[in-house]
Amino acid sequence: MKNTAIVTIVRLVNLLFGGVFAGLLVTVLVIESTLRSSGATVYTQVRLVELVHLDDLATATLVPTLISTAALVVFVAKRRGRVFWLTLTSLLLLVVVFGTSLIVNVPINSAQLTWNVHAPPADWADVRDRWQIAHAVRTMAALLAFGGLSVAATAVSSAGARQR
Repeated sequence: MKNTAIVTIVRLVNLLFGGVFAGLLVTVLVIESTLRSSGATVYTQVRLVELVHLDDLATATLVPTLISTAALVVFVAKRRGRVFWLTLTSLLLLVVVFGTSLIVNVPINSAQLTWNVHAPPADWADVRDRWQIAHAVRTMAALLAFGGLSVAATAVSSAGARQR
């Protein structure tokens, strides 16, 4: 298989998983912003439902996005043009997403799994706010990364069309 075919497949996988991941984060952001007006019991119940499989989906989409973005950086590193810088910036943004998740969101998720719907902790709103702020940061970073990867793919596609 030619190198260009491999890069094309990696880019396709990258955009597919990156788009699903960014879409998932936006969806959760909308749900979480809707919950801002809910009380502790409703918030806790929804969080416990979210935590059943959304973390699995986030992992299953973020990891391939990170790996494929890193591979694309390696593939396009020879030319330090716009595609390289967009892809590298997107990788750095995805590292911010990963770091924010590991440092803030995942520990809070783990703690929330122990919450009782009928007796949430007294500081539930503070915990919610910390989680939601970190989630907003990682959602913006993921959207910017997906945008950068999309622009890079479009630039590659346009350059290929001009060469034909």
